Amino acid sequence: MKSTARCAVRSRLRAPLVRLMDPYALLPVVLTVVFGIAAGTIGTLLGLGGGVFLVPALVLVVGVPFKTAAAVSLAAVIATSSAVSATRAGQHLINLRLGMVLEVATAAGGLAGGLTAQMLPPSVLTRLFGLVAIAIGIVTLTRLRHTNALPEGDNEPGPLGGSYPDETIGQVVTYRVKRMPVAIAASFVAGNVSSLLGVGGGFIKVPVLNAWCGVPLRAAAATSAFMIGVTASSGAMIYYGHGDMQPQLAAAAVIGVEMGSAAGFRLAVRLRGAWLKLLLAAVLFVVAALMLMRTA
Repeated sequence: MKSTARCAVRSRLRAPLVRLMDPYALLPVVLTVVFGIAAGTIGTLLGLGGGVFLVPALVLVVGVPFKTAAAVSLAAVIATSSAVSATRAGQHLINLRLGMVLEVATAAGGLAGGLTAQMLPPSVLTRLFGLVAIAIGIVTLTRLRHTNALPEGDNEPGPLGGSYPDETIGQVVTYRVKRMPVAIAASFVAGNVSSLLGVGGGFIKVPVLNAWCGVPLRAAAATSAFMIGVTASSGAMIYYGHGDMQPQLAAAAVIGVEMGSAAGFRLAVRLRGAWLKLLLAAVLFVVAALMLMRTA
């Protein structure tokens, strides 16, 4: 009897290894790593967490259900946030004071979004993803030339502002945060959408902070990347509790994201703010088109 029990345990332990040796079972994992690399690069450059690219890639190419893609993406978003926060902490790009204030609203929105996602059909989530991405892309294009840097001689950032050395222009950029109620409201919505759609919420926070709240794009991206890890954690726990998380795909996504983050850091110091905004808008429009086509 004991021998039979040991054989049964060994067979169960070998089962995942046998599945991984199957080319058809391995292909989704490999594709997830590749898409994770792209998501990590984009997420690091723009403070989006990479979910805005990873979710549609998993749904449209890998073929996983939307809620599974959202759960896997949230795991990758946590990894992106950790990588960016560890690297940017010494570069003065992360505004810790602003991030802590906004994170309260973001976490509350994330918890509400994770609960709401379980009550909405995938088609509604997909359409919402596309429409929100289009709206944010349009806002980004209207602010291409706005740097939000204070004029020379004005070096008082205020209680929530900050400054950082910008290597692309060779000078220190000082900025002052404006319209805090707008930033707080956007953070709650970003947290809600983050858990609903499996993205980091940065694709809402970064354009809003840059367009209406006076934060330069680089600082907004770094601060958003710092915050999205906490936001994604609250939503990821709910998806995991409902059985939507696939561990093998989540692990593959995290590996890819970490590799992509390294490439994103190298590119970030070479691109000016206007080019980063164009890249952000382009990513949003392409992703929105793909997701809306799926529901047509």
